[in-house]
Amino acid sequence: MTNQSVFLGKSGEPQSLALKYANRHGLISGATGTGKTVTLQIMAEGFSKAGVPVFAADVKGDLAGLSQPVEMKDFLSKRAKTVGLDPYTPAGFPVCLWDLNGKQGHPIRATVSEMGPLLLARLLDLNETQEGVLTLAFRLADDEGLLLLDLKDLRALLVTVAERAKELSAEYGHVSRASVGAIQRRLLALEEQGAEEFFGEPALELDDFLRIDENGAGIVNILAADKLMQTPKLYATFLLWLLSELFEELPEIGDPDKPRLVFFFDEAHLLFDDAPDALIDKVEQVVRLIRSKGVGVFFVTQNPLDVPDSVSNQLGNRVQHALRAFTPREQRVIRAAAETFRPNPAFKTLDVITELGIGEALVSTLEKKGVPGVVERTLIRPPASRMGPITKAERREVLRYSDMADKYDATVDRESAYEILKEHAERRAKALEAQQAREEKAARTTRTRNTRTRPARRRRSNRQSVSEAAFKSAARTLARELVRGLLGTLKKR
Repeated sequence: MTNQSVFLGKSGEPQSLALKYANRHGLISGATGTGKTVTLQIMAEGFSKAGVPVFAADVKGDLAGLSQPVEMKDFLSKRAKTVGLDPYTPAGFPVCLWDLNGKQGHPIRATVSEMGPLLLARLLDLNETQEGVLTLAFRLADDEGLLLLDLKDLRALLVTVAERAKELSAEYGHVSRASVGAIQRRLLALEEQGAEEFFGEPALELDDFLRIDENGAGIVNILAADKLMQTPKLYATFLLWLLSELFEELPEIGDPDKPRLVFFFDEAHLLFDDAPDALIDKVEQVVRLIRSKGVGVFFVTQNPLDVPDSVSNQLGNRVQHALRAFTPREQRVIRAAAETFRPNPAFKTLDVITELGIGEALVSTLEKKGVPGVVERTLIRPPASRMGPITKAERREVLRYSDMADKYDATVDRESAYEILKEHAERRAKALEAQQAREEKAARTTRTRNTRTRPARRRRSNRQSVSEAAFKSAARTLARELVRGLLGTLKKR
């Protein structure tokens, strides 16, 4: 280890990663059980010792061991001697533990507004029409000054969008109530996955990922991701959000002597699986431009082809552990992986990839002027920290001495869209009740007034009295007699 490089291991010569070129990104790949996690661990140790903060997702629960010294064993001492690591001293490193659910570390939160409609649409797996409605909702929130902090804010906003669909269609374009309903159902499913705990305040301040301790060592920020991997889309979306926030907020610093932060993206294939083109373009843009912010991004994955070509060609530092070739598809993967390295005349890269043992790797890092070095078959050095998880008691001890507890452990729920829209709805409901009461009172007053002014009418019976019936009968008889007499007179004549 030096102030200019991170020692990785030894081939014929020591193999190191120059700090000056660590912001040119990298790839760590290889089959399960070949040593990728240990490579990530020794890189994190080297960066931390050089005063560079690190962020890494702990997918298997092993990386928290960085906080504890390694237990010395014969095979570790032998490996250290073989690669020339002298002195080889067990050491723990300054670690800050994080957890989206707040159970194994300090909670990490982001607001709905910070996540934005593009990433949220990816997280909810929305189609193009639904994404358009979600974008409209965010635009409405901006126009009307509504803070979107947590999921209940977004739900309240979507209810408002549905109620005002006709009005909003005229101003923003067609609003489909069916799309609003689909988004609401997806939000419910997202809450079942525990995402509700991620959205809210206090939101993460990126400066808290860029800290060094009192001894000048970079803090290693470890995200507990073993449970998070059960919801892979949330995991990938969160890490992409974090990268995007770093890109948006950090100032340009060009090419520093060492990075401001190194970011390890484990299980990188989850970021790109079924990702729409717009999202791939976003990742490519961030990876390409975040270099000038002093951030190095290292993707860790089993298959090097998991990373799209548009992103892979930005990754200058590469560590390739063993790959297995049992099928024609796996053979194609190996050929593609071999072609990414600068050839070494001493061996055939294609053959060596399948021959590597555990703890061995093909290494190619950037050298002077950023030129890729010739690929070397390298024996990876042993870590100074523990290879494996920490106990619950050790985790509690790490959290006990963390200065992030007072800042992040307690949730804050300030007035936002939910409270404002709820207040508006209550005022409208009261106004409607008052209007209905006035209308009912006016109707009652009108009925009462009409009852008082209209004269009472006596109801007449349709039945005739006896005298009326007798009079009418006599009149009819007299009439008949007169008609007969008149007719008889006419006949005589």
